[in-house]
Amino acid sequence: MSENKNLKSQIPNLKSENWFASWFDTPYYHILYKERNYREAQIFMDNLTHYLNLPEKAKVLDLACGKGRHAIYLNQLGFDVIGADLSENSIAIASKNSNDTLHFQVHDMRLPFDDKFDAIFNLFTSFGYFENDDDNLKTLIAMKESLSEYGFGVIDFMNVNQVIANLIPEEVKTVDGIDFHIKRYYIDDHIYKEIDFKDNGNDFHFVEKVRALTLQDFAELMEQAGIYLLEVFGDYKLKKFHKTDSERLILFFK
Repeated sequence: MSENKNLKSQIPNLKSENWFASWFDTPYYHILYKERNYREAQIFMDNLTHYLNLPEKAKVLDLACGKGRHAIYLNQLGFDVIGADLSENSIAIASKNSNDTLHFQVHDMRLPFDDKFDAIFNLFTSFGYFENDDDNLKTLIAMKESLSEYGFGVIDFMNVNQVIANLIPEEVKTVDGIDFHIKRYYIDDHIYKEIDFKDNGNDFHFVEKVRALTLQDFAELMEQAGIYLLEVFGDYKLKKFHKTDSERLILFFK
């Protein structure tokens, strides 16, 4: 019997215009991306917290935390961490790691928190998903309102120039016996990823859609939000950002 036999019953039946509200809440999302580099993520967290010189037991928000891989490691570094995500399933999984200084909650990133944080991290291209571009501005304003007076925000986004130039149009990725047929394309200022697969006789189709925000786009949004862009880096080792070559667009602001 396939270990994925009962996965279809876990797919939420959401009538939502937001693709991420359903796709991120499925077990298949976590299957497809299960091989992400955890050590790379930890090195990034080490570099981030060292660069920001965060005080011991600083209050940190991991915004759009998924199953909490960054939040858990940040807590291991000694910080008081809240992980927040729209996906109830992801938060349920992450919450198994909760302790006195690590908590998880379901939260819409467009809304500010009652708490104030010394640092807010939005990591691994967890921005630009909304159908309405105004929601990107709302998210930045919510982040600003959730920061303490001396707090820092960090957005780790893809470098869209590099991604579009190196887009792989089609590939098949096999994980846990499932063949994920993936198509990628760029249209109308968005990068799309179509994901089709079959499991236990059932056909599935999901689409990831992310606004292709450039450094200039972020700079304009941050100016509107009243945020001060302090520094820009191009990879997880915090090397200088290069428009055409850098893998990431990492923005530090307050």
